[in-house]
Amino acid sequence: MGTFIVVFVFFLFIMSIMAVGYIFQKKRISGSCGGVAALGIEKVCSCPEPCDRRKAREEKERIRSEKLQAWQDNKII
Repeated sequence: MGTFIVVFVFFLFIMSIMAVGYIFQKKRISGSCGGVAALGIEKVCSCPEPCDRRKAREEKERIRSEKLQAWQDNKII
């Protein structure tokens, strides 16, 4: 039981230090994808072309941006 309490207090201490660092830096917490993108690396894998899911996502983003651009061009105000 004593080991459990020591480990629990240790993790509580580490989490509180992380929280204080987050509060003072006021930066968003980003996962591994945000970290890789921040380094300027476009993709992590060494595949010659993107997977089907990524192709579908890029196609959906392209269609959305075209619709948004068309909406901007046809806007009255």
